[in-house]
Formats: sequence, C-alpha cells, structure tokens
Amino acid sequence: MSLLVHSLTGGYSRIPVLKDLSFEIGNGELIGLIGLNGAGKSTTIKHVIGLMKPFEGKISIDGLTINDNPEEYRRKIGFIPETPLLYDELTLKEHIEMTIMAYSLDHSEAWKLADKLLKMFRLTDRLEWFPNDFSKGMKQKVMIVCAFIIEPSLYIIDEPFLGLDPLAIRELIQLMVEQKERGASILMSTHVLANAERICDRFIVMHDGQIFAMGTLEELRTHFDMPDSNLEDMYGRLADKEGF
Repeated sequence: MSLLVHSLTGGYSRIPVLKDLSFEIGNGELIGLIGLNGAGKSTTIKHVIGLMKPFEGKISIDGLTINDNPEEYRRKIGFIPETPLLYDELTLKEHIEMTIMAYSLDHSEAWKLADKLLKMFRLTDRLEWFPNDFSKGMKQKVMIVCAFIIEPSLYIIDEPFLGLDPLAIRELIQLMVEQKERGASILMSTHVLANAERICDRFIVMHDGQIFAMGTLEELRTHFDMPDSNLEDMYGRLADKEGF
C-alpha cells in the first residue's frame, strides 16, 4: 500500500475543512479526486504533501509518516501543481539539475530519463531557456519532466491537463500508465472528467470536506443510482442539491 489516509481532519486556523477522511491508494493504482470547487480537494493534497498539518488523523506513504522523517517522506512524492512553480532565474536545464540534487538521484540515469521526456514534450532545444520564455503549457511540461524523472512511490497531480495541447495530454496519459505499470501510485485531481473516466481505476468524490462517494465507475453509478451515466452526468447530480 503506497498512500494511506486515516481519519484525517484538517484545515486552516483550527477551522476544519476536511472532516474525517479515510482512503488508500495501492501500488500501481490511479485514483481520480473529483468534486465541485471548494469541496476540499486542494486542502487534501496540501495535507498529503506536508504543507498543512492535520488536526487529527494520520497520513503515511509506504508506511512512513512525515513526522517519522520529513525529508524521506517528501522524497516519496512527485508533485505537479495546478499552477506551475518555477524559479525565474533558473533555466530549464538548471531546474532539472536542481531536482536531481534535491532528490539525490543518480545523475547519469536521471538525465537519461530527462532526455527521453524532453524529446517527448518537444523541449530538447529549450534547455537554456528561462521560465519567462515559456508559455503556460510549456511551463506545465517543465513541471511534468521534473516530476517524472524522480520516479517516486506516489505522484500527486493537480489539474494536469490545463494548458496542455492534445498531443501533450496524450503523452502525459502515456506516462501515467507507464508509472502505474512500474508500481507507482497516482492521486489525480481534475475537472476533465472524460480523461479521468478513461484512465482512473477508482474515484474519490468529495463534497463539503467529506468523501461523498468512492469506488470504481460502476460503484459510483450504483451510489448515485444512475446505472447508465458517465462521470459528467454524476458530477451534474453532485451540483444539484436534489442529488443529496
């Protein structure tokens, strides 16, 4: 088991946003985290990556909590945020070098993988470019390259398809499938439900800081009593107060 979240209650300034969340992600499993704006998805992610401390509950990756060893815990995570976070003064090449150093990666092997990813996302001739030279989509590709050279136990990917062109979306999906086959776990928050429905093994549907439903697509259909529906239909029901 890669990620285990048990009885998590947390939020801001002692105000609980998340209320008794419990879920797990197994090795080689891709979980879609979905819900309306304000449901608690981003707050959940912040707790898992260690940016927020739970009021109650426990989070562990491969049995390790952030209190056991903060540095080792964070090295188990590859995080792709919704908004790319890059250093204006560092080139693409320097971002890769910094990632290699921060995660204590084998330099030669990491660059072998980086070269593959740079070619995949058509960034090979952009190594000396600075973030200000990149479009939003290209910045997102830089974040993807840096996250996937780590090859961690757990990927946390927040709205990964925003700003990407269709070809890059296809390549990213391919990467996620490859990492699943390697045994990595993936938690992906997204509003692009068609892609989520196609690639996710299970789903966590959040509402008002709680888990409203969880399971495979078929299990969600049973929960919503919508046997022939897709995720978009169920999302619409979630937005309708009569659906609760």
